[in-house]
Amino acid sequence: MKILHKLFFVIVAVLITACNSSKKIQSETANKYSPVSKEIYDEIVSMDSIFFEAYNTCKLDVMASILSDNIEFYHDQGGLSTSKKDILEALKNNICGKVTRELQIGSIEVYPIPGYGAVEMGIHGFHNNQEKTGNPTRFAKFVQLWHNENGQWRMTRVISLH
Repeated sequence: MKILHKLFFVIVAVLITACNSSKKIQSETANKYSPVSKEIYDEIVSMDSIFFEAYNTCKLDVMASILSDNIEFYHDQGGLSTSKKDILEALKNNICGKVTRELQIGSIEVYPIPGYGAVEMGIHGFHNNQEKTGNPTRFAKFVQLWHNENGQWRMTRVISLH
């Protein structure tokens, strides 16, 4: 009986050590993003910055120039929007002066898509400017698909999660 108890504790100790080592390896590899193409990474980070500066300051003409005519916007609360006109109208009515986007610094990852453009993933949060200050920002993941149309980057697909 004592041998079985000892064997049981040895097996449990080995499993715990293996699980902890696996988590450590996953954590270390998950935090070591390095862009495949620094040039494309820099371009997409710049486009993200231009778009969301316009978002935060209600420059609808700038946002319109970046959104593709065949935009698909997937929102985990609002559903799917495929009309650029409707998306811009919703931004004008619901976002302008009311909401500000904050990017979690260092969270953007960009992966080139040969012959098309790139996919951008990151973490961002939104402040409701109509609420009292001091409320913490809740950050969430986002995915944006960018198409390089004759040297112009256009956002074609957006997945926004909360």
